[in-house]
Amino acid sequence: MRLLLKLLAAPVVLALALFIWICFRLLSCAAFLFGLAGTIVGLLGVAVLMTYSVQNGIILLVIAFLVSPVGLPMAAAWLLGKLQDLRYFIQDRVYG
Repeated sequence: MRLLLKLLAAPVVLALALFIWICFRLLSCAAFLFGLAGTIVGLLGVAVLMTYSVQNGIILLVIAFLVSPVGLPMAAAWLLGKLQDLRYFIQDRVYG
C-alpha cells in the first residue's frame, strides 16, 4: 500500500517542482519589469501630484506601489512559497 502511494505521489511532486521552477523564473522577469514600470509611474505620480491634481497624483502613487517589487510581485512570491510548502508537505508525508 505504501509503495502504491509513493508511485501515485511521484508525478504530483514532480509536476509541482517543475511548475514552481517555471513560475519562479517568470516571477523574476516580471518583478524586474514591474520594478521599471513602478519607477516610471512613481515619478509620473510625483510630477502629477506637484503640478496638476493631488487626487490623480495619489492614484498614480498607489498604482506605482502595487506594481513595485513590494506590491503584487511580493504577493505572487508569497503564493509561490505556499505552493512549495505544499510540495514539501506531500513529499515529507509520503516519502518520510
